[in-house]
Amino acid sequence: MTVPKFKKFRIEAYKPGKSNIAKIKNIIKLSANESALGVSHRVKKILNNKSLLLSKYPDSKAQVLRKEISNKFKCDFNKIICGAGSDEIIQMICQLYLNPSDEVIVPQYSFLMYRIYAKIVGAKVIFSKEKKFKVSVSEIIRKVTKKTKIVFIANPNNPTGTYLNKQELLKLRKKLKKNILLVLDDAYFEYMKNKDYKSSLELFKNKNNVVVIRTFSKIYGLASLRVGWGYASRKIINAMNVIKPPFNVNQLAQIAATESLKDKNFVNQSVKHNIIEANKVKSILEKLNIFSNEVTANFLLLNFDKSKFSANYVLKKLQLKGIILRSTEDGYSIKNKLRLTIGSKKENAIFVKAIRVIFN
Repeated sequence: MTVPKFKKFRIEAYKPGKSNIAKIKNIIKLSANESALGVSHRVKKILNNKSLLLSKYPDSKAQVLRKEISNKFKCDFNKIICGAGSDEIIQMICQLYLNPSDEVIVPQYSFLMYRIYAKIVGAKVIFSKEKKFKVSVSEIIRKVTKKTKIVFIANPNNPTGTYLNKQELLKLRKKLKKNILLVLDDAYFEYMKNKDYKSSLELFKNKNNVVVIRTFSKIYGLASLRVGWGYASRKIINAMNVIKPPFNVNQLAQIAATESLKDKNFVNQSVKHNIIEANKVKSILEKLNIFSNEVTANFLLLNFDKSKFSANYVLKKLQLKGIILRSTEDGYSIKNKLRLTIGSKKENAIFVKAIRVIFN
């Protein structure tokens, strides 16, 4: 049977954090940076609502959700676009801006979807070196050519957990040519309490050559519903709306995201939980010579270079106990490191107990 010819992509497909282990039930999944506390009670009420009208299409423009975002973050309603996760916003940016002759700069250790979507539309991905797993402004500037169209940065960065401070971000935008689009991913900004940090939205709300991306998958716990948003100049947003799928954010996702923005207490509890638990786990691991970044997001990049055992050895031993961490060799090519999501108090206690048994 003849199959019609299709494009072939030289792309390594995205591998999500492992979520199951054969023959083991009650898995503790600490591999995907998901919410430790689940979802807001306001969202739970929505999920239990039996009168949801699922036979009708959702609002294509997500107007109620965009209005809530606008009110919450004091930004222009007309400069907001919603997507099926922040992934779709990244995809639309690449579709809108990139041609096969263009170049995109991404830090060498950064969220994999930046490079994947850029390559799908045929652009060349240029990697800027990092310094001690931190994004380097000078290395990014050094990689700029006449073909550079976009620079992608997550801040704090995934999977390294490092970040650029306010002055470094301002310096980057100032040193880049004005016709280069800077895309800043605020996926983990809610967890950041360091005094020298400012969210990208706060810094560049009125810049025409910056796009800010945010998600409801992390602190709000709506990963399964797939909802995110982007903020940019009206001209960019209007152009993105032309290529946006008509009903890309489903009704349940829109309502749940809207309600989650109204629950300030849930966000505060999540941040407090993360700071306490992450620092507790970090301190215990350091006694085993497993070191990590300072607490910036809801995960730690664990370094086994000075440890008694290798990262792969520990990964496999933990999996035998039903505990899953993220290997950073897949996709990121970071050797002898594991990414650990900060889980619930119970999950963290089970993880710590298992690690102590392994290292005993």
